[in-house]
This record gives sequence, C-alpha cells and structure tokens, in this order.
Amino acid sequence: MARQRQRGRESVVEQVDGGTAEIRPDPDRPRGYTLLVDGAPQSHVDLEDPAFLFFEYQRRLGHAVDLAAPPGRPLRAVHLGGGALTLARYIAATRPRSTQQVVEIDAPLTALVRRELPLQEGWRIRVRAGDAREGLGRLPDASADLVIADVFRVARTPAHLTSVEFLAEVRRVLGPDGVYAANLADGPPLRHVRAQVATALAVFPEACLMADPAVLRGKRFGNAVLVASGLPLPVAELTRRAATDPHPGRTLHGPELASFTGGASPVTDARAVESPPPPSGVFQ
Repeated sequence: MARQRQRGRESVVEQVDGGTAEIRPDPDRPRGYTLLVDGAPQSHVDLEDPAFLFFEYQRRLGHAVDLAAPPGRPLRAVHLGGGALTLARYIAATRPRSTQQVVEIDAPLTALVRRELPLQEGWRIRVRAGDAREGLGRLPDASADLVIADVFRVARTPAHLTSVEFLAEVRRVLGPDGVYAANLADGPPLRHVRAQVATALAVFPEACLMADPAVLRGKRFGNAVLVASGLPLPVAELTRRAATDPHPGRTLHGPELASFTGGASPVTDARAVESPPPPSGVFQ
C-alpha cells in the first residue's frame, strides 16, 4: 500500500484483484474521495454527505432510487457491483432502515474501501464477495424492491451480465413493482447500448434510458442509465430530473426508445459479449 499526500490529505494506492486502486481526495470537498482503478474513475464518495452524488451516471441512478418508492420508505436493495458503495450509502442516507445486499467480486477492493471509507454504524449493508450473477442466483424470488447493476471489469461489463437470461434472473428476484437500474457504457455506433435496450424490452414491459444527448447521438463514449420494471415507470419525473441535472440528460421511452434500438436483437447467453472498451485516453 502506498500513500501520497494531496493538499493535506493522503491518496491511498493499493493493488486489488482488478488492478491498481487509488482512493484520491477530492480537493473541493473536505471529506470527498474518488475511487479509481487503473486510472479510470469508478466512484465518488462524500463521507460527510453520503446523499451527494458527483458523477452524472450516479445522479441518474439516484433518480431511479428516489422514484422506486415514496420518499423515505425503506427499500430491499441489491447492488451488483460495489465499487466504493456509493449508491448503497445513498440509499442508507435517504431511506433509513433499508436492507441492502452488495455482490462485489473484488474482495481486496471491498476491504480497501471499508477500511479507508468506512460505512456509518447502523447502516444495514451486507457485502458479499463473488460473481454478480452467481450471487443474484442465490437470492429468493421477489426478495428485492430494487436491483442496481454497475459492474465493470477492466472498464468493461462482463458478457454474462448482458443477456436475456441474466435479466430474467433479475426479474425473478424483483417484486411485482420492483425496479431494475443499470449503468451502461458505450460509444459510437452504440451497438452495446442498443442491444441492451432490446434485451431489457424482451424481459420487462417498461423501460427507459437516460444519457447525455451527445452519447445518445453517438458523438462520444459515455454512460447511459437503463431503468426497467414490470409496471409503468415515472417517466415524466425521470425526464424532468435528468433534464435539470448539472449536465442535462435526455430520456428515451416508448416508441422513441424502441426506435433507438435500430432493430437490434436481444442478447442471449450464447452470443453475449462484454461491453466495448473505452477509447484510449478517455479518462486522462
């Protein structure tokens, strides 16, 4: 483990299973930190204000969390991919008494995060080491109100977390009114995101997609947040919130979302591939 001082606070660098992890102090927030793996930003945490979400994709996932149930109501949440546990902290802060399970394959990363960015006492967050799909398969039917997928290995989502069969497991674990939210990453020509939307629509009757307009137009590599459910989504409010973010996002739903797929076919386990790598230098 290496420590580097930055403006009076130390940056911690440590080898984990996924590469070189760094917890870097945020110069603009006294108790804010960014988690990077091999130089790629993964998560941001403010220990003093866990309801603060820095990255745009985290804000959009936060919108899905906020609208998954009436304000303040505890949720049964499952997180596939842990990182710095940003969304788990957010739910614990905004929905006290929520019960949360996190499945994170990189146990050394989890140990680093829990040591350097500790969770608050009393939060009902359980972190299990293991593969996201295997962990999901061990959960009972209708045992979750919310499933959040944010899984990247060397900046790419593993293939077995992109298929109809995977999403069928997600839907099995969700209750009838449960919500699925996923962080996707793609760039032109958006084959991955288009296929992921088609895959979600093959499993869930309702879905929408939030992203920067430039990403949706295929102008640059970036994140898109996919939200799906067995019941109608609060699309108008999701649209309003995304549009009023510091970096405004656009929301696709209904015929516009179906058109966005461009005729892409749902992904099956037999032909699933991992998400595309980010372009060289995108995180510099």
